[in-house]
Amino acid sequence: MNSASKITPLRDHLVHPAELVSIVVPVYNESANLRALWARLAPVAAGLGRPCEVLFVDDGSSDDSLTILREFAAADESVRVVELARNFGQHSALLAGFRHCRGEIIVTLDADLQNPPEEIPKLIAAIDEGNDVVGGWREERQDRTYRRLASQMHNRLTSAIVGVQMHDYGCMLRAYRRHIIDTVVECDEKAAFVPALANTFAKRVAEIPVGHAERAGGESKYNFFSLAHLSLNLITGFSLLPMRVLSLTGMGIFILDAFFAAVLFGHRLIYGPQQEGALWTLFAVLFFLVGLMFLALGLVGEYVGRIYIEVRRRPNYIVRAIHGERAALDGTDSPRRPG
Repeated sequence: MNSASKITPLRDHLVHPAELVSIVVPVYNESANLRALWARLAPVAAGLGRPCEVLFVDDGSSDDSLTILREFAAADESVRVVELARNFGQHSALLAGFRHCRGEIIVTLDADLQNPPEEIPKLIAAIDEGNDVVGGWREERQDRTYRRLASQMHNRLTSAIVGVQMHDYGCMLRAYRRHIIDTVVECDEKAAFVPALANTFAKRVAEIPVGHAERAGGESKYNFFSLAHLSLNLITGFSLLPMRVLSLTGMGIFILDAFFAAVLFGHRLIYGPQQEGALWTLFAVLFFLVGLMFLALGLVGEYVGRIYIEVRRRPNYIVRAIHGERAALDGTDSPRRPG
Protein backbone atom coordinates (compact mmCIF):
# COMPACT_ATOMS: atom_id res chain seq x y z
CA MET A 1 0.00 0.00 0.00
CA ASN A 2 1.51 3.39 -0.99
CA SER A 3 2.00 6.25 1.43
CA ALA A 4 -0.95 8.18 0.00
CA SER A 5 -3.28 5.52 1.35
CA LYS A 6 -1.75 5.39 4.81
CA ILE A 7 -4.32 5.71 7.57
CA THR A 8 -3.78 8.62 9.97
CA PRO A 9 -2.14 6.95 12.99
CA LEU A 10 -3.02 7.58 16.61
CA ARG A 11 0.18 8.73 18.29
CA ASP A 12 -1.06 8.93 21.87
CA HIS A 13 -2.47 5.79 23.44
CA LEU A 14 -5.49 7.15 25.24
CA VAL A 15 -8.33 4.72 25.92
CA HIS A 16 -11.03 6.55 23.97
CA PRO A 17 -9.49 9.43 21.95
CA ALA A 18 -12.14 11.99 21.08
CA GLU A 19 -11.57 12.01 17.32
CA LEU A 20 -10.64 8.38 16.75
CA VAL A 21 -12.78 6.28 14.41
CA SER A 22 -12.72 2.50 14.83
CA ILE A 23 -13.77 0.31 11.91
CA VAL A 24 -14.62 -3.22 13.05
CA VAL A 25 -14.77 -5.95 10.38
CA PRO A 26 -15.75 -9.52 11.36
CA VAL A 27 -14.16 -12.08 9.02
CA TYR A 28 -14.99 -15.72 8.45
CA ASN A 29 -13.54 -17.51 5.43
CA GLU A 30 -13.35 -14.40 3.25
CA SER A 31 -9.90 -14.87 1.71
CA ALA A 32 -11.37 -14.37 -1.77
CA ASN A 33 -12.49 -10.83 -0.88
CA LEU A 34 -10.02 -9.49 1.66
CA ARG A 35 -7.39 -7.98 -0.65
CA ALA A 36 -10.05 -6.20 -2.71
CA LEU A 37 -11.72 -5.04 0.50
CA TRP A 38 -8.49 -3.57 1.90
CA ALA A 39 -7.66 -1.91 -1.42
CA ARG A 40 -10.95 0.01 -1.13
CA LEU A 41 -11.14 0.42 2.65
CA ALA A 42 -7.64 1.84 3.21
CA PRO A 43 -8.12 4.96 1.03
CA VAL A 44 -11.52 5.59 2.63
CA ALA A 45 -10.05 5.42 6.13
CA ALA A 46 -7.12 7.61 5.11
CA GLY A 47 -9.48 10.22 3.68
CA LEU A 48 -11.59 10.63 6.81
CA GLY A 49 -9.38 13.48 8.03
CA ARG A 50 -9.15 12.10 11.55
CA PRO A 51 -7.25 9.29 13.31
CA CYS A 52 -8.58 5.87 12.41
CA GLU A 53 -7.96 2.27 13.38
CA VAL A 54 -9.18 -0.87 11.63
CA LEU A 55 -9.89 -4.02 13.63
CA PHE A 56 -10.34 -7.22 11.69
CA VAL A 57 -11.81 -10.02 13.84
CA ASP A 58 -10.94 -13.44 12.46
CA ASP A 59 -13.82 -15.66 13.57
CA GLY A 60 -12.00 -18.98 13.35
CA SER A 61 -11.51 -18.96 9.58
CA SER A 62 -10.37 -22.24 8.03
CA ASP A 63 -8.99 -20.66 4.83
CA ASP A 64 -6.14 -18.17 4.36
CA SER A 65 -8.05 -15.22 5.86
CA LEU A 66 -5.90 -14.95 8.99
CA THR A 67 -2.65 -15.02 6.99
CA ILE A 68 -3.87 -12.21 4.76
CA LEU A 69 -5.08 -10.15 7.72
CA ARG A 70 -1.72 -10.50 9.45
CA GLU A 71 -0.08 -9.13 6.31
CA PHE A 72 -2.31 -6.06 6.56
CA ALA A 73 -1.39 -5.59 10.22
CA ALA A 74 2.33 -5.92 9.46
CA ALA A 75 2.12 -3.32 6.70
CA ASP A 76 0.04 -0.70 8.54
CA GLU A 77 0.37 0.23 12.21
CA SER A 78 -3.27 1.30 12.42
CA VAL A 79 -4.49 -2.23 11.68
CA ARG A 80 -5.00 -4.88 14.32
CA VAL A 81 -6.27 -8.43 13.97
CA VAL A 82 -8.21 -10.07 16.78
CA GLU A 83 -7.86 -13.82 16.32
CA LEU A 84 -10.62 -15.91 17.92
CA ALA A 85 -9.98 -19.49 19.01
CA ARG A 86 -12.75 -20.89 16.81
CA ASN A 87 -15.90 -19.85 14.98
CA PHE A 88 -18.24 -18.18 17.50
CA GLY A 89 -20.60 -16.40 15.09
CA GLN A 90 -20.79 -12.93 13.60
CA HIS A 91 -22.27 -11.11 16.59
CA SER A 92 -19.78 -12.65 19.03
CA ALA A 93 -17.02 -11.53 16.67
CA LEU A 94 -18.47 -8.02 16.75
CA LEU A 95 -18.45 -8.02 20.56
CA ALA A 96 -14.81 -9.07 20.51
CA GLY A 97 -14.02 -6.17 18.20
CA PHE A 98 -15.98 -3.76 20.40
CA ARG A 99 -14.00 -4.79 23.49
CA HIS A 100 -10.69 -4.05 21.77
CA CYS A 101 -11.46 -0.88 19.82
CA ARG A 102 -10.77 2.59 21.22
CA GLY A 103 -12.71 4.98 19.01
CA GLU A 104 -15.45 7.39 20.02
CA ILE A 105 -17.17 6.44 16.76
CA ILE A 106 -17.36 2.76 15.86
CA VAL A 107 -18.25 1.63 12.34
CA THR A 108 -19.08 -1.99 11.51
CA LEU A 109 -18.60 -3.47 8.06
CA ASP A 110 -18.95 -6.89 6.47
CA ALA A 111 -15.94 -8.37 4.70
CA ASP A 112 -17.85 -9.66 1.66
CA LEU A 113 -17.86 -6.27 -0.17
CA GLN A 114 -21.63 -6.31 -0.58
CA ASN A 115 -21.69 -3.09 1.42
CA PRO A 116 -19.27 -0.58 -0.15
CA PRO A 117 -16.66 0.91 2.25
CA GLU A 118 -17.03 4.18 0.36
CA GLU A 119 -20.30 4.77 2.25
CA ILE A 120 -18.51 5.05 5.63
CA PRO A 121 -18.06 8.88 5.50
CA LYS A 122 -21.85 9.25 5.15
CA LEU A 123 -22.38 7.26 8.35
CA ILE A 124 -19.80 9.30 10.27
CA ALA A 125 -21.37 12.56 9.03
CA ALA A 126 -24.74 11.39 10.37
CA ILE A 127 -23.14 10.59 13.74
CA ASP A 128 -21.58 14.08 13.79
CA GLU A 129 -25.09 15.51 13.38
CA GLY A 130 -25.94 14.20 16.86
CA ASN A 131 -27.24 10.68 16.25
CA ASP A 132 -26.27 7.85 18.59
CA VAL A 133 -26.80 5.07 16.05
CA VAL A 134 -26.82 5.26 12.25
CA GLY A 135 -27.91 2.25 10.23
CA GLY A 136 -27.42 1.56 6.57
CA TRP A 137 -30.50 0.84 4.45
CA ARG A 138 -29.97 -1.38 1.41
CA GLU A 139 -32.71 0.09 -0.78
CA GLU A 140 -31.73 -1.99 -3.82
CA ARG A 141 -30.57 -5.31 -2.44
CA GLN A 142 -28.69 -7.59 -4.81
CA ASP A 143 -29.83 -10.82 -3.14
CA ARG A 144 -32.11 -13.65 -4.12
CA THR A 145 -35.85 -13.17 -3.80
CA TYR A 146 -36.32 -15.53 -0.86
CA ARG A 147 -33.62 -13.69 1.11
CA ARG A 148 -35.20 -10.31 0.43
CA LEU A 149 -38.62 -11.57 1.54
CA ALA A 150 -37.22 -13.24 4.65
CA SER A 151 -35.31 -10.07 5.53
CA GLN A 152 -38.43 -7.93 5.10
CA MET A 153 -40.31 -10.15 7.54
CA HIS A 154 -37.37 -10.08 9.95
CA ASN A 155 -37.10 -6.28 9.78
CA ARG A 156 -40.81 -5.80 10.49
CA LEU A 157 -40.63 -8.20 13.41
CA THR A 158 -37.53 -6.50 14.82
CA SER A 159 -39.05 -3.03 14.46
CA ALA A 160 -42.19 -4.14 16.31
CA ILE A 161 -40.28 -5.80 19.15
CA VAL A 162 -37.56 -3.16 19.63
CA GLY A 163 -39.95 -0.24 19.15
CA VAL A 164 -37.61 1.56 16.74
CA GLN A 165 -38.81 1.53 13.14
CA MET A 166 -36.05 0.75 10.62
CA HIS A 167 -36.15 -0.58 7.10
CA ASP A 168 -33.01 -2.70 7.42
CA TYR A 169 -31.82 -4.23 10.69
CA GLY A 170 -29.71 -6.78 8.82
CA CYS A 171 -27.30 -4.33 7.18
CA MET A 172 -23.89 -4.60 8.85
CA LEU A 173 -22.78 -1.18 7.60
CA ARG A 174 -23.61 0.83 10.75
CA ALA A 175 -22.07 3.47 13.02
CA TYR A 176 -22.34 3.86 16.80
CA ARG A 177 -21.23 6.28 19.48
CA ARG A 178 -18.88 4.97 22.14
CA HIS A 179 -21.36 5.02 25.02
CA ILE A 180 -23.79 2.83 23.05
CA ILE A 181 -21.10 0.25 22.34
CA ASP A 182 -19.94 0.26 25.97
CA THR A 183 -23.50 -0.46 27.12
CA VAL A 184 -23.92 -3.28 24.58
CA VAL A 185 -20.68 -4.89 25.76
CA GLU A 186 -21.66 -4.55 29.42
CA CYS A 187 -24.88 -6.47 28.75
CA ASP A 188 -22.75 -9.54 27.95
CA GLU A 189 -25.70 -11.40 26.41
CA LYS A 190 -25.03 -14.84 24.98
CA ALA A 191 -27.35 -14.46 21.98
CA ALA A 192 -27.00 -10.74 21.41
CA PHE A 193 -28.35 -9.14 18.23
CA VAL A 194 -26.19 -6.01 18.21
CA PRO A 195 -28.29 -3.66 15.98
CA ALA A 196 -31.47 -4.29 17.98
CA LEU A 197 -29.70 -4.11 21.34
CA ALA A 198 -27.98 -0.84 20.41
CA ASN A 199 -31.26 0.75 19.31
CA THR A 200 -32.86 0.02 22.68
CA PHE A 201 -30.21 2.22 24.35
CA ALA A 202 -30.03 5.02 21.77
CA LYS A 203 -31.77 8.38 22.10
CA ARG A 204 -31.41 9.35 18.45
CA VAL A 205 -31.37 6.74 15.68
CA ALA A 206 -30.99 7.50 11.99
CA GLU A 207 -31.05 5.41 8.83
CA ILE A 208 -29.47 6.37 5.52
CA PRO A 209 -29.54 4.64 2.12
CA VAL A 210 -26.36 2.79 1.20
CA GLY A 211 -25.26 0.85 -1.83
CA HIS A 212 -25.38 -2.92 -2.09
CA ALA A 213 -23.61 -5.24 -4.51
CA GLU A 214 -23.61 -8.91 -5.33
CA ARG A 215 -21.13 -11.02 -3.41
CA ALA A 216 -17.80 -10.86 -5.27
CA GLY A 217 -16.42 -14.17 -4.01
CA GLY A 218 -16.92 -16.88 -1.43
CA GLU A 219 -20.25 -18.06 -0.09
CA SER A 220 -22.84 -16.36 2.09
CA LYS A 221 -22.90 -17.44 5.73
CA TYR A 222 -26.63 -16.70 6.08
CA ASN A 223 -29.53 -18.75 4.78
CA PHE A 224 -33.26 -18.94 5.49
CA PHE A 225 -32.78 -21.11 8.58
CA SER A 226 -30.13 -18.74 9.95
CA LEU A 227 -32.57 -15.84 9.63
CA ALA A 228 -35.30 -17.92 11.31
CA HIS A 229 -32.93 -18.76 14.18
CA LEU A 230 -31.98 -15.10 14.50
CA SER A 231 -35.65 -14.07 14.59
CA LEU A 232 -36.39 -16.64 17.30
CA ASN A 233 -33.47 -15.35 19.37
CA LEU A 234 -34.77 -11.84 18.85
CA ILE A 235 -38.27 -12.75 20.07
CA THR A 236 -37.09 -14.56 23.17
CA GLY A 237 -34.35 -12.04 23.92
CA PHE A 238 -36.34 -8.82 23.67
CA SER A 239 -39.97 -9.60 24.41
CA LEU A 240 -42.35 -11.62 26.58
CA LEU A 241 -45.11 -11.07 24.03
CA PRO A 242 -45.32 -14.74 22.89
CA MET A 243 -45.85 -15.92 26.47
CA ARG A 244 -48.50 -13.27 27.04
CA VAL A 245 -50.26 -14.18 23.79
CA LEU A 246 -50.33 -17.82 24.90
CA SER A 247 -51.77 -16.82 28.27
CA LEU A 248 -54.50 -14.75 26.62
CA THR A 249 -55.15 -17.58 24.16
CA GLY A 250 -55.54 -20.00 27.06
CA MET A 251 -58.07 -17.68 28.68
CA GLY A 252 -59.93 -17.35 25.40
CA ILE A 253 -60.04 -21.13 24.93
CA PHE A 254 -61.38 -21.55 28.48
CA ILE A 255 -64.17 -19.04 27.82
CA LEU A 256 -64.96 -20.61 24.44
CA ASP A 257 -64.94 -24.08 25.99
CA ALA A 258 -67.33 -22.96 28.74
CA PHE A 259 -69.68 -21.47 26.14
CA PHE A 260 -69.47 -24.62 24.00
CA ALA A 261 -70.23 -26.82 27.02
CA ALA A 262 -73.23 -24.65 27.90
CA VAL A 263 -74.58 -24.92 24.35
CA LEU A 264 -74.17 -28.70 24.29
CA PHE A 265 -75.81 -29.03 27.70
CA GLY A 266 -78.76 -26.89 26.58
CA HIS A 267 -79.03 -28.87 23.35
CA ARG A 268 -79.11 -32.11 25.31
CA LEU A 269 -81.84 -30.82 27.63
CA ILE A 270 -84.00 -29.69 24.73
CA TYR A 271 -83.43 -32.43 22.12
CA GLY A 272 -82.06 -35.30 24.18
CA PRO A 273 -78.88 -37.29 23.53
CA GLN A 274 -77.58 -37.07 19.94
CA GLN A 275 -74.34 -38.45 18.52
CA GLU A 276 -74.35 -37.22 14.92
CA GLY A 277 -71.31 -35.02 14.32
CA ALA A 278 -70.26 -34.90 17.96
CA LEU A 279 -67.24 -37.18 17.45
CA TRP A 280 -65.79 -35.13 14.64
CA THR A 281 -66.31 -31.93 16.61
CA LEU A 282 -64.42 -33.42 19.54
CA PHE A 283 -61.58 -34.52 17.24
CA ALA A 284 -61.30 -31.03 15.75
CA VAL A 285 -61.18 -29.41 19.18
CA LEU A 286 -58.69 -32.01 20.40
CA PHE A 287 -56.29 -31.50 17.49
CA PHE A 288 -56.44 -27.75 17.93
CA LEU A 289 -55.67 -27.96 21.64
CA VAL A 290 -52.85 -30.49 21.14
CA GLY A 291 -51.23 -28.26 18.51
CA LEU A 292 -51.53 -25.26 20.78
CA MET A 293 -49.97 -27.21 23.67
CA PHE A 294 -46.95 -28.19 21.54
CA LEU A 295 -46.55 -24.57 20.43
CA ALA A 296 -46.67 -23.43 24.04
CA LEU A 297 -44.16 -26.07 25.11
CA GLY A 298 -41.81 -25.05 22.30
CA LEU A 299 -41.93 -21.39 23.29
CA VAL A 300 -41.47 -22.16 26.96
CA GLY A 301 -38.54 -24.38 26.00
CA GLU A 302 -36.95 -21.52 24.05
CA TYR A 303 -37.19 -19.19 27.03
CA VAL A 304 -35.91 -21.83 29.46
CA GLY A 305 -33.07 -22.71 27.08
CA ARG A 306 -32.10 -19.07 26.81
CA ILE A 307 -32.05 -18.75 30.61
CA TYR A 308 -29.92 -21.92 30.79
CA ILE A 309 -27.40 -20.49 28.34
CA GLU A 310 -27.21 -17.20 30.25
CA VAL A 311 -26.75 -18.70 33.73
CA ARG A 312 -23.87 -20.93 32.60
CA ARG A 313 -21.87 -17.72 32.04
CA ARG A 314 -19.66 -19.26 29.40
CA PRO A 315 -17.75 -16.66 27.36
CA ASN A 316 -19.19 -15.46 24.08
CA TYR A 317 -15.77 -15.88 22.50
CA ILE A 318 -12.15 -16.67 23.33
CA VAL A 319 -9.38 -14.49 21.91
CA ARG A 320 -6.36 -16.55 20.92
CA ALA A 321 -4.11 -13.63 19.98
CA ILE A 322 -4.05 -10.04 18.79
CA HIS A 323 -1.81 -9.23 15.87
CA GLY A 324 -0.45 -5.81 14.99
CA GLU A 325 2.18 -3.30 16.01
CA ARG A 326 -0.21 -1.34 18.22
CA ALA A 327 -1.15 -4.48 20.12
CA ALA A 328 2.52 -5.14 20.88
CA LEU A 329 3.03 -1.57 22.08
CA ASP A 330 0.03 -1.86 24.40
CA GLY A 331 0.98 -5.28 25.69
CA THR A 332 -2.31 -6.79 24.51
CA ASP A 333 -0.94 -9.47 22.21
CA SER A 334 -1.38 -12.33 24.68
CA PRO A 335 -4.34 -14.72 24.61
CA ARG A 336 -7.31 -13.67 26.70
CA ARG A 337 -10.99 -14.33 27.31
CA PRO A 338 -13.75 -11.96 28.42
CA GLY A 339 -14.71 -11.75 32.07
